[in-house]
Amino acid sequence: MIELEALTKRFGDKTAVDSLSFRVSPGMVTGFLGPNGAGKSTTMRMMLGLDHPTSGTVRIDGHHYRELDEPLRYVGALLDAKAMHGGRSAYNNLLCLAQSNRIPAARVAEVLDTVGLTAVSRQKAKGFSLGMGQRLGIASALLGDPRVLLFDEPVNGLDPEGIHWIRNLMKSLANEGRTIFVSSHLMSEMALTADHLIVIGQGRLLADTSMADFIQQNSRSYVRIRTPEQERLQDVLANAGIPAVNSRDGAWEVDSITAEALGELTAAHGIVLHELSPQQASLEEAFMQMTAGAVEYHAHSPGTPDTSPPPAPATPWGAQWQQKGAGR
Repeated sequence: MIELEALTKRFGDKTAVDSLSFRVSPGMVTGFLGPNGAGKSTTMRMMLGLDHPTSGTVRIDGHHYRELDEPLRYVGALLDAKAMHGGRSAYNNLLCLAQSNRIPAARVAEVLDTVGLTAVSRQKAKGFSLGMGQRLGIASALLGDPRVLLFDEPVNGLDPEGIHWIRNLMKSLANEGRTIFVSSHLMSEMALTADHLIVIGQGRLLADTSMADFIQQNSRSYVRIRTPEQERLQDVLANAGIPAVNSRDGAWEVDSITAEALGELTAAHGIVLHELSPQQASLEEAFMQMTAGAVEYHAHSPGTPDTSPPPAPATPWGAQWQQKGAGR
């Protein structure tokens, strides 16, 4: 388990992490999301004692990272796959790490086999491709068979087979009861991997919730309905007091009734349907909606002036719930 309590980090006048508190529980994959500059990397570095907090604390299974005698046996991390010694072979890179934490040398061969690098284990790391380097970094995280694993952009440079492999690896590790914390900008992959989400913006907590709840609370759900009997459908919906919006392709979007209830209503009036499908936004769309006010770096098309108003400050998670409750 990873626990953060009012964790804060300032670099001069810049507050990178602002009183951040959350818990990463074992037995699930927890995704860590946020726009560029949100403070994700700084937060993960503080978890591993690489950056010292200005204030607040972060503990792993009740201990500060610096208190761990053999840290690789407790925590495995992939923050920068390029951190390996280029002049050493893959095997020797891992062997040095193993010896520093009293991990048996036999474990090196095991993790090299796990990540698929056995055939190139005697080659120097400087000759590795981006994907091979990424696999070596993952091997180093797994070396001590730790209960807690942190991954920053673990699919970077991997081919489709490698992406599928690391996704299943993280899920299987979580199923063993380990704590898995993964940061990524690849939303489609995060949607397939993470069970729970921590979202931050401008160093502050924006969301701490399940994947399903995050998408539901930050996007519009509706039912698409398409029929050759357009006028009859309009009359039925109007008589039932159900508002509908006509989409560009001739279908209707209805967001005040479930697909089941809408199907029963149209069936009762003998209306032929060509489509009846519930629609839910993707994780990417929900993420963009949630973090719209916390984006620090905005890109624009060449020659197009930026006429958008300055973004409003990101609303912390607790305040969002208070606002929603007040509006009911």
